[in-house]
Amino acid sequence: MSRLPLPYTVTKREEETADTVSLTLEPVAEPLPPFAPGQFAMVYGFPRGEVPLSVSGTTVTGRGLVHTVRAVGAVTRALHALRAGQQVGVRGPFGTGWDLPAAHGHDVLVVAGGLGLAPLRPLIQRVLADAPQHGSVSVLIGARTPADLLYREQSREWGRTARVAVTVDRPAPDWTGEVGVVTDLLDRAPRRPGRTTAFLCGPEVMMRATARELVRRGIPAPRVRLSLERTMRCGTGHCGQCQLGPLLLCRDGPVVGWDRAAPLLAVREL
Repeated sequence: MSRLPLPYTVTKREEETADTVSLTLEPVAEPLPPFAPGQFAMVYGFPRGEVPLSVSGTTVTGRGLVHTVRAVGAVTRALHALRAGQQVGVRGPFGTGWDLPAAHGHDVLVVAGGLGLAPLRPLIQRVLADAPQHGSVSVLIGARTPADLLYREQSREWGRTARVAVTVDRPAPDWTGEVGVVTDLLDRAPRRPGRTTAFLCGPEVMMRATARELVRRGIPAPRVRLSLERTMRCGTGHCGQCQLGPLLLCRDGPVVGWDRAAPLLAVREL
């Protein structure tokens, strides 16, 4: 893990939605250590500052990183505006990953809401690449509108191997797919709850509702894995900004089991 930012160059900028881009970064010199699916980096956009960004992919060289960025604040707007050839500072890897070994031999259920699909994409790619080691693979995706859906072409490719279902809260006039919240899709999930591992990322209210329903359906709480979000400033557990009860999410998360998350997320404004 690098506590100091290393220089990376933007080699590709791909528009995902009106306010979201995927940036491909290659190291100027030595790369950071490998990132496990679910871990995050602290990305510095000169001169605005740095923000935590989940890794949404790696490059074919194995040295580069892909980050999917939504322009919502000063730093993310600066990163969103980057073009090929410009540089950022990156440090990491930080945090816990998706704990893939726990899923071996099990059905895999991925539930993503909005931008939560970004940190889940490396997990989906890894699981599909190792398909013989798993049972069925289901990917359930929710978004506010069809225009907010990420990775549309790639989602269709996943559908060749996995069960992929997509829903939106507010359909466009030409939308012919499902309408509703992502929990409405859970009947598409595997029917072997005792042999299923679930991975969730998205708005907290969505993850709470989904996790509770999956446990009600028989999936053991430790095998319902969530990626939690709180304000992160240092990435090393020293500033305390990302505290959630006894957890410092930059160190003890962001991925935790529902058995640990449930009592903490039940406390209002914790």
